[in-house]
Amino acid sequence: MSKPRRDKASFPVEDTLFAIKQRKAVPHEFVLDAIAPLSPQTRSMFGCLAVYVQDKIVLILRDKRDGTADNGVWLATTEEHHQSLRREFPNMRSIQVFGKKVTGWQVLPADTKDFEEAAMRACELVLAGDPRIGKVPGARRTSRSGAKAAGSPKRAKAPKAAGTRVRSRDKQRPDIEA
Repeated sequence: MSKPRRDKASFPVEDTLFAIKQRKAVPHEFVLDAIAPLSPQTRSMFGCLAVYVQDKIVLILRDKRDGTADNGVWLATTEEHHQSLRREFPNMRSIQVFGKKVTGWQVLPADTKDFEEAAMRACELVLAGDPRIGKVPGARRTSRSGAKAAGSPKRAKAPKAAGTRVRSRDKQRPDIEA
C-alpha cells in the first residue's frame, strides 16, 4: 500500500524557506530607457543607482523617502562646467547630502516642474557625448590612507642591522632577538 502524497499546493507561499527578496524599483527608469542605445550599466551607490557609459560614470538616479531634497537625476561633472550647464538647466544645483556648498555632483531636482524635460535634455547630452557630463572613476587624487585601503603594495621591512636599538615590545616576542 502506498503512502498518501502531500499536496504541494497546500503550503502557503509566505512559508517557503527560500523567499525571494524583492528588488527596489529603478528610480526614474525613463532615463535608462532614453540612453539605452549606449548600453549603460548600473551599480548601487550611496543607496541610489549609478549609471555608467563605457568607462565613465555619467548619472546617479535617486528617489528616496527620507532626505528628499536630493532626489532626482545627479549629473557627474566638474565645477568648471557648472555655469554652462546651469544655462541649460536653470534648476540645477549642487547636491546637499555631502554637506558641501559646491560639489562636482549636480542634481536636477525631481520636485521641480520641468524635471522630466530637464532629465531628458541631460540624456540628450549624454547620448551626444557632451564632455561636461561624465567622470572616469578613480581620476581624483587619493589620500595616503585611501591608497593603503585601495590595496597599494606594502614595502617589505628591511632586516635589523646589528647593534640597532630593540623596542620594548620586541623583547616580549620570542622571534625577535633582544
